[in-house]
Amino acid sequence: MQATVEELSNILVFEALQPAELEQLQPLSCVQDYSRGEIVIQESDRLPAKLFCLLNGSLCVTKVAATGKETVIRILLAGEIFAAPAVFGNSIAPATVTAESNCRILTVEREALLEVIRQTPEIALGILSVFNERLQLLHDTVHGLVSERAVVRLAKFIEYFATRYGTQPSPNGQLLKIQLPHYQVARSIGITYEECVRLFKSINSVVKYSRSGKITVLNWEGLAAIASDIDI
Repeated sequence: MQATVEELSNILVFEALQPAELEQLQPLSCVQDYSRGEIVIQESDRLPAKLFCLLNGSLCVTKVAATGKETVIRILLAGEIFAAPAVFGNSIAPATVTAESNCRILTVEREALLEVIRQTPEIALGILSVFNERLQLLHDTVHGLVSERAVVRLAKFIEYFATRYGTQPSPNGQLLKIQLPHYQVARSIGITYEECVRLFKSINSVVKYSRSGKITVLNWEGLAAIASDIDI
């Protein structure tokens, strides 16, 4: 099914385009629905030459180490792009992408994308900015696994998602707009499920964890102090 102009405009890297420019992408675009738990992209698969975008729902990006351990690389929400090697790399999927919820994926053929980029170079800058942010996050994650205590990694993880996806007022503090279940947090910061539960309990004066991965920040200064590895 071909994407509409409105759907294309909901992708963050396309938000500055005019309707006429979005119409250029339409003929070589496609929209497909996926059910929760369905694999969108399998690690090591060869990717078609398309830009992949998430229209709605959420995706979980995971990678399996040689030891067989699976790690959550990132969570993607509506408007984000993914599978960069399909357009700018070797076309081999570096990780597995799974639907965290029912979602809709929009793809744009590489040639259509490059033609619009020639006319509006700002799109390329926007895409590069996304990739640069993810590369920095990956660097910070690897560095943290080597040199930081688990509770510090947890605090930084919460800060990142609070900043990246925002919060909303709640009776006790600021509730993260994205839900982060224990298993997902554990796999993201390199600890066991049990240790993740224990760590949340150890900082319950600063952060409240509720059922289904609802996280409320009760004390921003306290969270920042933990993330800076300062005793509180």
